[in-house]
Amino acid sequence: MPSAQADILIHAPIDLVWQVMTDIDNYRQWNPFVEHIECADTPLRLGSDLTLHIHFSNGWQRQEIERITRLEPPAEHAGIKRAALQYMFTGFLHEWNLVRGQRPQLIEQRGVGQTHYHTEETLTGWLSWATPIKQVQDGFERHAAALKARCEALAGQTA
Repeated sequence: MPSAQADILIHAPIDLVWQVMTDIDNYRQWNPFVEHIECADTPLRLGSDLTLHIHFSNGWQRQEIERITRLEPPAEHAGIKRAALQYMFTGFLHEWNLVRGQRPQLIEQRGVGQTHYHTEETLTGWLSWATPIKQVQDGFERHAAALKARCEALAGQTA
């Protein structure tokens, strides 16, 4: 099964990282992979449908319809502050089991003013082998690096 993932340590508080992750109106300002997200729901809610405008580093662009399946703002559990945003690929490819995937984006507070970011996606279905997984991997890495840069720049402005 093709899969992609990215991890990065962000020198910014978890609440700021969450704010940037869920501020979809400003993705154009910082995100080179998911350049824009359209959503009828403001604020985001569980079950919201998203139209993601994806830009691969090879110049290929596409739109994907995804649905939010997990939306957990920062909260402390067992002494650790965590948050999660997850969405699922939808549409006929999903419904016909041609390509299926869910992308969790998980953040966890690590020490004072540091947040660990993790994202991954494992694709399944009859045509999952044909997905451009190397481009997805590259996109996840660019997304994580840009999220880090954006959050650290904003954290520096408030320090």
